[in-house]
Amino acid sequence: MDNSCTKNITLVNIETELKNSYLDYAMSVIVGRALPDVRDGLKPVHRRILYAMHILGNLWNKPYKKSARIVGDVIGKYHPHGDAAVYDTIVRLAQNFSLRYTLIDGQGNFGSIDGDSAAAMRYTEIRMTKITQEIIKDIDKKTVNFLLNYDGTEKIPAIMPTKIPNILINGSSGIAVGMTTNIPPHNLTEIINGCIAYIHDNNISTKELMQYIPGPDFPTSGVINGTLGIQKAYDTGKGQIIIRGRSKIIKYEQYNQIIIYELPYQINKAKLIEKIIDLIKNKKINGIKNLRDESDQDGIRIVIDIKKNVSANIILNNLYKFTPLQSTFNINMVALYKNKPLLMPLKKIIIAFIEHRREIVIRRTQYEIKKYNDKAHILEGLIVALINIKDIINIIQSSTRTEVIRNTISNKTWNIKNIIQQLNLQNKNNCVFKDTKLIKYENHYSFSLKQVQAILDLKLYRLTNLEYQKLCDEYQQIIYNTNKLSQILNNDNYLMNIICNELINIKKEFGDNRKTKIINTPYSMNIKDLIIKENVIVTLTYKGYIKYQKLSEYDVQHRGGKGKFATKINQNDYISKLLIVNTHDNIILLSNLGRLYWLKVYDLPFANRFAKGKPIINILPLKNNERIITFLVINSYPNDINLFIVTQQGFVKQTSIQQFSKPRKNGIIAIKLRSNDLIQDAALIKCTQQVMLFSALGKVVKFNSSTVKNMGRNTLGMRGIRFTSSKDRVVSLIILTNTSQKNILTITQNGYGKRTINQAYPLRSRATKGVIAIKTNIRNGQVVGSIKVSDNDHILIITNTGSLIRINVSEISLVSRNTNGVIIVKINKNEQVISLQKI
Repeated sequence: MDNSCTKNITLVNIETELKNSYLDYAMSVIVGRALPDVRDGLKPVHRRILYAMHILGNLWNKPYKKSARIVGDVIGKYHPHGDAAVYDTIVRLAQNFSLRYTLIDGQGNFGSIDGDSAAAMRYTEIRMTKITQEIIKDIDKKTVNFLLNYDGTEKIPAIMPTKIPNILINGSSGIAVGMTTNIPPHNLTEIINGCIAYIHDNNISTKELMQYIPGPDFPTSGVINGTLGIQKAYDTGKGQIIIRGRSKIIKYEQYNQIIIYELPYQINKAKLIEKIIDLIKNKKINGIKNLRDESDQDGIRIVIDIKKNVSANIILNNLYKFTPLQSTFNINMVALYKNKPLLMPLKKIIIAFIEHRREIVIRRTQYEIKKYNDKAHILEGLIVALINIKDIINIIQSSTRTEVIRNTISNKTWNIKNIIQQLNLQNKNNCVFKDTKLIKYENHYSFSLKQVQAILDLKLYRLTNLEYQKLCDEYQQIIYNTNKLSQILNNDNYLMNIICNELINIKKEFGDNRKTKIINTPYSMNIKDLIIKENVIVTLTYKGYIKYQKLSEYDVQHRGGKGKFATKINQNDYISKLLIVNTHDNIILLSNLGRLYWLKVYDLPFANRFAKGKPIINILPLKNNERIITFLVINSYPNDINLFIVTQQGFVKQTSIQQFSKPRKNGIIAIKLRSNDLIQDAALIKCTQQVMLFSALGKVVKFNSSTVKNMGRNTLGMRGIRFTSSKDRVVSLIILTNTSQKNILTITQNGYGKRTINQAYPLRSRATKGVIAIKTNIRNGQVVGSIKVSDNDHILIITNTGSLIRINVSEISLVSRNTNGVIIVKINKNEQVISLQKI
């Protein structure tokens, strides 16, 4: 290799190079694109657009200009990016649903709250809004520094000399590298009141500031729930608030209506309506009859018709839960402070704005004083020249060249004592021009070259006494104005009063009422308020698919009829448990391994009768080979109630329900099981009730619950029934609450059953063999289960194919105990009854 080439190679560490390059890129995005400056609340692209409009004279009181004209100037002079990015920014600055106080006045289609795109830039026209003038005002008075543009041919303001705290009133959002910002908009009147309060008391706390600035104020109005999130965001710069659309409920005779007339900030109306339609189709929200969008140029109006006898409040609460009608706004007030990204609380943002205004007012004052000084200097020369006009005319007439005239006039000294007396300038302490030649050189005043040129440019009409007096008056006015301006520089209180007065004038001209309502009480909706209170059927299959469905899907049929499918089931699966509950109920679930779990009905998956539901293993932390056997409704845990458990081998146990009053996520042990034994059923029982155990081979034993000892959770039970066959097992547990009125309904696998008065079953001792409940033979098959019923009850019977029939108990005749029973439900070949439930 050529040695001369190797001399130009520099070895670098690739890790260091990558870190430095990425950091340079990140800072370029943060400072040059994504984050606003805390002083004017603008990103570079916003600043360049407004400055280009200022240069073109595209002011609020001038004619509109084509958007394409502004875009062309911005990308040609100031912004080295594509025209689409610039035009998209212009569109947002003109949208009254995006900005609380729009900075651009647009004429044409600038998009909609439905997410519609704006028209092409060649079709739309724009100009500044009046409030934008207050952002740019005084930019020509050397109040801000200017930077070179990307090619060094133009100058761009580094910051705007804004009179309004734009970062707070319009907010800002952006995604940089490794950080984001999301500053909500506020009400101008409230923000200015807060700024003035800070000026009067620099030690004001955030809580005290919130008396003036209670919270964000969104252009789309809406409601903010609670103030804790606001206070946290104002204290730390970061917080979360819940915002909701506003609606009203209108009641008619036949139905109710929900009318949504305000949306949360940045929510797309069309997508909100689509979401509501999807919820209706998927039956997550039930009770909506009709939905239509009646929004127009006057505002938002989404009309929802509610079905008869359905609570409009519950529908509305469901809309808040499942749709963006209620959404969370994450406040993250990150902005550039002294050219560095910083998370800033409210007070620090206000401090930064006031500091900026101090600097602007000071620089503006210095500029104006310099202008007055320059003007006074020229007026001095004209006044002295008019006093000595004859001598000056003689010099002009006696000279042949302009250069000689200039030198002669400037080198000569002039007497000005009489002028000082006329202008009352003897008191030097009261005159800002302490080094002016009128004071410094009373009898030998000399002209500067600028004064000489002004004298030579003097028009003849100004030689009159009247014009001379005007010059003297103007000179004295300039001295007075300069004195006042000097007070701004020399007196900090006077400076702050100037800033306050300017803010007050802004408030008077542009201030308005708050749009967003703040509810001081935090949002804490009870989940039950979102669920319609109604009776439902909970089904659980042998393989563990669980769901709830509406009871109203099943009409009452006559005995011997065929049922409807209750659920879709897979091959070799069947419904093992069915329970009629209310959506607001709590249920406890007992597994075959003796563990107990807790659930709320509304937390179960809702599905129609053609769906199989959701695997319960995805809801509960079940172990291997563990499945749910039964579930019970329990909404309280009183002292006199026990959980009575029976196993397949005929063992029983009761435990105080209070031992299960503290739900645990992973469940709790309810009973200790013997080897090869599993849980069959469970019930809630009082201490002195009668218990009936039914076996698969048609036997039943009836005994008092007092004969079963109360035990702890992790203990074995005691014998409840003795079997005559090793193939027999317990299939049902019945707890008798009113022994004189209830009948016992028993049903077999093949759809046969019977209803018998409970007195037909003799009361025996616990752990006996029992008596015959129903004959089990080839026609009947084994016993599926037994339940207690009365004449007014309905029962649901379900088969292993998923078919369900609902019939009146009164259609089943009362018969004696030791009989075959009658046909209850017709079943097909290879179909068997597997469960029954009373309604």
